This record gives sequence, C-alpha cells and structure tokens, in this order.
Amino acid sequence: MEEFPRDRDWEMVVFDIDGTLMDFEGFDPKMIPLIRRLEELGVLVSLASGRTLPNITPIMQSLALSGFIVAENGGIVWDSLEGHEIKVLADGSRAREAAKWLATKIEGFDEKGIESNRWRETEWCLGPHENYEEMCKLLIDSKWSDLLVVKTGFAIHIISSSIDKSVGLKLALQQRGIDPQNVIACGDGPNDIPMFDTVGWSVSIDNRFQEVVDASDYNTKNNGKKGTIEFIEKLITILE
Repeated sequence: MEEFPRDRDWEMVVFDIDGTLMDFEGFDPKMIPLIRRLEELGVLVSLASGRTLPNITPIMQSLALSGFIVAENGGIVWDSLEGHEIKVLADGSRAREAAKWLATKIEGFDEKGIESNRWRETEWCLGPHENYEEMCKLLIDSKWSDLLVVKTGFAIHIISSSIDKSVGLKLALQQRGIDPQNVIACGDGPNDIPMFDTVGWSVSIDNRFQEVVDASDYNTKNNGKKGTIEFIEKLITILE
C-alpha cells in the first residue's frame, strides 16, 4: 500500500455506505463529527452506494452533506444542492426478469429479493445467501448474458453491464466540474472497485475481499466503521 499523499488539493471524498459508513448497528457516534469536520475544511462529502435513492436521501440529509448521491451502484445520480434533476441511467426491468428466470433454475431462489426492491429502478437485488456462482454461470449462457451479477457483502445485485459506480460518479463529478483526480473514494466491496479506478486516491477499509484491497491505493489497519474513522482522522490531520 502506498503512503497517503500529503501534497494534493482534495476537493471531495466519496463514501460507500454499508460496511463503510455504517453497518447493521448504524453509525459510530465518533464518525459524524469527523465527517462534518471534513466539510468545514472545504472537502465535500458525497455518497455512492448500492442502496436505492429513497434509502440514501435520509442519510445524506442527517449528515448535512454538501455533495451528491450516486445510488443503485451507479444507476441513479442526484445532485439536488446544485439543482440537477435525478438522472436514471438504466432500465431495471431486464434484471427483474432475469431474477424470475433464475428462480426456475435454482431451487429455493427468492426472486423477490430484498425489501428495498420496491424502490429499485435500474437493477434487482437479492439476498446475500443466494448462490452467487450459480447465478453467474446461468446468466452467462442465457438471453440475459449482458447483465452482471455483483456481490457487495450485504447483497447480490443483478445489474446492466453498462452501469457501475464509476459511471454514475463520472456524471456527478462532471456536473460539479470536479476533476476526478482531486477526489478520494472509500469503500469495502467489489462494487467499489470501478469507483477506485476513477478517482485520484482510493481507500479500502476492509480485507474481506482481497481484490478490493489490491485495487485500492491505501488499506486501513482497522476494518469496517473503525477503518473509516481511521482514514478520516488521518485525512483531517493532513488537511489541518
């Protein structure tokens, strides 16, 4: 892992949510003032997640962030503070159809997936217990071979091959006029790798997926929320 750069003019940090900012127990109380301190130091904070827009918006508002939202793994972009309309970048109907088809091929497969699918527009999300390898194998040889199966550690997403977090992030940054090289991305899952490849510096805060660690520029010593706190504290020290 490279040492954290101290000579860069960072404009924004983009955080993944689940496993990065929060887990099933919610936020770490220590994290919230640290995030607000980043914004006080002139670094905008944005969110990029596999969650739906209605799931992310309250988090964005509760943290009083000045950045934007990239939802559904890059399928939806919303920058309300800059007055931009919601951008929907894919059609999730084929992903839903693929899930129905998989239910006819895999015993016990729950095509309904997770509850937030009722708001999902560009992809379809299944529980983390589903057979990821079998899903990939079946879709490759089907009429839905253009779709990808992406695991995050919290769920398994069926998504268009033309969409990932980098697609939504590039659009959102372009709307803001921010150079991706002046952005840091922080995450923990395989779905964060395209985002890592887009920005100037990337931080992985978990070692569950070796491919994520390998794709990042910096890996924290601590995992999960503690790793995120470790990263933010280090960045604040550099900025101050």
